[in-house]
Amino acid sequence: MKHALIVEDLPDIRAWLGEVAISAFPELQVTSAARRDEALRCIQGGRFDLALIDLGLPDGSGLDVVAALRRAQPQALPVVVTIYDDDDHLFPALQAGAFGYLLKEQPRETLVAQLLRMVDGEPPLSPPIARRVLAYFATAAEMRQAAMRQLEEQVHLTDRETEVLQRVAKGYTLPEIAQQFGLSRHTIADYIKQIYRKLNVSSRAEAALEAARRGLVRP
Repeated sequence: MKHALIVEDLPDIRAWLGEVAISAFPELQVTSAARRDEALRCIQGGRFDLALIDLGLPDGSGLDVVAALRRAQPQALPVVVTIYDDDDHLFPALQAGAFGYLLKEQPRETLVAQLLRMVDGEPPLSPPIARRVLAYFATAAEMRQAAMRQLEEQVHLTDRETEVLQRVAKGYTLPEIAQQFGLSRHTIADYIKQIYRKLNVSSRAEAALEAARRGLVRP
């Protein structure tokens, strides 16, 4: 990394963040901005590898700076450095394109160590933030699984329909299935029609795949 942009309105914290960045990457040349509009002008006039961006700026949100940097310089890595550790600030920042999210309350040595993770392509995240991100995705996965279970529970096949579907999945023809059950082809055709409707499919192949996916039949 060669060029860094520090976006922070308080002079002492701005200088401190510059020291943190240089401690992590001694070769850095640091440019500073105290306001949103100033930061946007810096992005238009320079090229940056790293940016440390505060969210609360006097003339707007640091999210605008994150998004603008991502659009103008996709290679740049914007990292939010803030006091806010809540979801209302974290996830909009990530959605805007922030590569990392660090809390100012941490010691300088800790921030330096977290920035150094970028060398290996890892996003710098303060521990409370990392836990929030993991919890969010775990909850999202649980919600997807619950929705899938609910969807599967809505599909109720009778025992006979399940038996017919098993044979459809194994490739038996309609006459063969009718012969196995001692029923007419028209009766088996009605069963298959009901199966297609319940599984929301329109072909034997789709029925077999859907049945296997839902665990309604053995593959």
